[in-house]
Amino acid sequence: MPRHSPPAQGNTRLRAAMLAQDWPLVVRLCRQALRKNGRDPQAHRVLGFALHKLGDDEAAFAAFRQAAAYWPQDAELKINHANTLMELSREQDAAPLLEDTVRLRPDHAITWLKLAQCCYPLGAHQRGLEAGQKALGLVRDNTMLRVAALNQCAIHRRELGQVREAVHDCEQAMALVADEPSSYTNALLFMLADPARSAQDFARVTETYQRVFEEPLRPRWPRFDQVDRHPWRRLRAGFISPDFHDHSVMYFVEGLLAQLDRRMFEVVGFYTHPGCDHVTQRVQCHVDQFVRLHTMTPEQQAQAIRAANIDIVIDLAGHTGHNALLALARKPAPVQVSWLGFPATTGLHAVDYKFTDEITDADGAEGEYTERLYRLPTLFCCYRPMIRGPLLRYQPRYLVQPTPALAKGYVTFGSCNNLGKLTDEVLSLWGRILQAVPQARLLIEGKNLGDEKAAAAYRDRCAALGIDPQRLELVGLNRNNQYLTYHRIDIALDPFPLTGGTTTFDLLWMGVPLVSMQGSNFKSRLSTGILTYLGRTEWLARDETEYLHIAQTLASDVEELNQLRQGLRREVEQSPLMREDLHTRLFAEGLRVMWLQWLAQQQHPENEVAQQQAMAQWVQEFPSEWSTPPVPGVGLEPGKRVPLPEAHALLQRLVNRAKAHDTPHGNTIEDRRWIIITELAEKVLCAVPHDPVALACLAEVEHAHGHTDFAVTYLRYATEAMATTGQWPAHGLSKPSGSPAKSRVLGVSAPDRAPAR
Repeated sequence: MPRHSPPAQGNTRLRAAMLAQDWPLVVRLCRQALRKNGRDPQAHRVLGFALHKLGDDEAAFAAFRQAAAYWPQDAELKINHANTLMELSREQDAAPLLEDTVRLRPDHAITWLKLAQCCYPLGAHQRGLEAGQKALGLVRDNTMLRVAALNQCAIHRRELGQVREAVHDCEQAMALVADEPSSYTNALLFMLADPARSAQDFARVTETYQRVFEEPLRPRWPRFDQVDRHPWRRLRAGFISPDFHDHSVMYFVEGLLAQLDRRMFEVVGFYTHPGCDHVTQRVQCHVDQFVRLHTMTPEQQAQAIRAANIDIVIDLAGHTGHNALLALARKPAPVQVSWLGFPATTGLHAVDYKFTDEITDADGAEGEYTERLYRLPTLFCCYRPMIRGPLLRYQPRYLVQPTPALAKGYVTFGSCNNLGKLTDEVLSLWGRILQAVPQARLLIEGKNLGDEKAAAAYRDRCAALGIDPQRLELVGLNRNNQYLTYHRIDIALDPFPLTGGTTTFDLLWMGVPLVSMQGSNFKSRLSTGILTYLGRTEWLARDETEYLHIAQTLASDVEELNQLRQGLRREVEQSPLMREDLHTRLFAEGLRVMWLQWLAQQQHPENEVAQQQAMAQWVQEFPSEWSTPPVPGVGLEPGKRVPLPEAHALLQRLVNRAKAHDTPHGNTIEDRRWIIITELAEKVLCAVPHDPVALACLAEVEHAHGHTDFAVTYLRYATEAMATTGQWPAHGLSKPSGSPAKSRVLGVSAPDRAPAR
């Protein structure tokens, strides 16, 4: 490393500007310094990072390249370059730079800490844990660095299945610094999967979280005196999430964002994650307004929500990474709701409601929440597969295949859940299943299991818990095989107490039956709710003995197992699990009920009888035009949403225009006219799945290019969609009856209130 003379006055100003995050000034000072000395090390170190903060990434990376030419072994420069790449979700490019920094500065905790942070999104959890432990061992008297290192160790341990150790790391971090929110986020998330932690343990952490982060803010909560209090006006609903990208949350949110009734609601998306991908772009088309919050402090995020005049904010993250709970603790909206992303309470009194259902949160669950429970009369969420590639669901390789035992001669049990859910208790029971079903195999898919060293360690762990290693198949997680791995599994085994969520939907859609354990609360009843609304309660066990019996019974007749498999997808698609029309309508009703209850409480504080009377009066004014179903909309681009018939007409014009030209030569779709049709048809299908017009247009594209099999497949799906919809409407939804929002409001009383990375 080169030795530098003491900083000049200019570098002192530069450091002050960096501390103040005055990025225009930082850029100006760097360029001034480089004009005087083209090799100025400090200016080279920070110019690229500052340009990135100003949004000029092309200039930023040019600056980093020039700086690296002068200072190829400068660790601080490499860290700044890597930080910039990581903020752009380019961890694959950042990792080599950070490996260089730990080589250049092996005795600096911060270099190992940055490497640990980079390893998480890459799924390199063994290396991430090693780096976190190295950082922890090097920290001397910097408490915040120690807390950060403990949290890095925790998040990697959880992914490696070391959930108890992960919780312990978080507890150490909380003991060191009481007001570091990430320690609480991680502890609460990881405690869900730790059978050694009770509901009381969880409650103690949420109560501390509320006391530390929310209680000091409550005296400053706004009164919302200026809010328009008309009961039936169009409301502004803000969905806030770090997961508006290629993330499991989007399997349940995209349909709602696309089709929430725009006569009743204006939809705003608040995004708290720095990354952006093709799914993010779709979200921007679905919503009416899209606001990025990831660079803001919690106070600034709350101000942005207030500035958007949000009536109801729906949090989709809870205690998960990049959440906005500290913004919601400032009560930026009159009504605040928790939904979907976290299977437990937020612990915040600022969050008024939690969307759930009558099965997943059974009677008596109120005591586990600070929020009031709003139980939907259907499953609390609605699944849509293939969020990463919507058109893939029509490809033959994703069709349900024969159960693999027919060809292999033995049954394969399997799990594709996060390894953090597979506790010793779970694996021990699975070992007993293998003992009870001769010749059966157990397939476990998980992060790092493709690594020989990690797989060997996991195999040893399983052997110690009674699983014969010769009957164990470990598969490294490959996101491209999210659905394809189920072609190798005959019967899925659900972990407990934290059951599968998205994984449960995935495997059922792929035709794989599931053995699950009924639990006592939401986190342990996710699969219970899913299987109950599917009508498959015979796969639910009350204890380990029943779990073992169900697994044996399913495995006892391979022909019957195959017959079950072939019909399961249709069961799933016709059940409440995938009825987007039903779920969206009932979700909208729930939001309106919450709004009316808030209005009634504002008018008649502490008088529930008067509140009910006010709501009954408002119901008489229910807008008659809302009794008819809405016309679906399609977001063509941000800020441009059109009714579905208009999108159909545009598609037809585009097809006619393309067909009027010469027939394409070859099988590759290269002509822009045909590409535009494909892109628009995909947008329509992302708004309205199985739309027959969009599918027919895709068939035209494939037929024109000689892809007869694909064309026939699209036409078959289009025909099925038309057959199941009847005459109303042409887009594939089933017709609701009556005035559901009106009927629901009449019977609703205010629910009881009960006591990151």
